[in-house]
Amino acid sequence: MRPRESLTDSQNERLLQVRLACPDITRACDLARAFADLVRHQRGYLLLEWIRQAEQDAPKPMKGFAGFLRQDLDAVTAGLTLPWSSGVVEGHVNRVKTLKRAMYGRASFELLRTRILTQL
Repeated sequence: MRPRESLTDSQNERLLQVRLACPDITRACDLARAFADLVRHQRGYLLLEWIRQAEQDAPKPMKGFAGFLRQDLDAVTAGLTLPWSSGVVEGHVNRVKTLKRAMYGRASFELLRTRILTQL
């Protein structure tokens, strides 16, 4: 998934061999690179076209992924278009859940609260 210009000569050659050997991998690789471009450059307006391409002639796992994206198209398009992110909040939620799991059944709510507040 790295940009082609960052691959070594041997990696480029191996990628070409794999692409020639299996058309499904070639199509999946092309679609994955196109999707990565949508995400990196926030091109949500191109998402519906990407989904159509994936549903037409992609390998089955890629078609399934495209179907899941279509189910929540508005939210995914917003995520690929708008500059806001909930990543920071999700990181804090993950940290709290990790602390909670580590202490499960061993401590009180007060200790959990103290650990969460002291690690901010």
